[in-house]
Amino acid sequence: QVQLVESGGGLVQPGGSLRLSCAGSGFTFSSSAMNWYRQAPGKEREFVAFIGSGGGSTNYADSVKGRFTISRDNAKNTVLLQMNSLKPEDTAVYYCYAVRFRSWGQGTQVTVSS
Repeated sequence: QVQLVESGGGLVQPGGSLRLSCAGSGFTFSSSAMNWYRQAPGKEREFVAFIGSGGGSTNYADSVKGRFTISRDNAKNTVLLQMNSLKPEDTAVYYCYAVRFRSWGQGTQVTVSS
């Protein structure tokens, strides 16, 4: 079955960087566009970033534009989210989503705090 597993979350200071990974299995990874979403306690899940199936098209939420970069390596069945200049308001559980298969990962916690 389709499975997505996020990793790379943790505790980081404001202004720091973190790199999240999402590993896919059970499907042809290159056939699906991928999204990153995040959800903070008491708040609605929100869109963060998009990447097309071939990696040639990307899109970002205004709140992260210029700080985050989404990329993918279809040969390794992975999608990445490089997060720089992190702010406390970036604190959330981050989720990977496969658009074609309407499938979510389990999430990974990112905490930005001094």
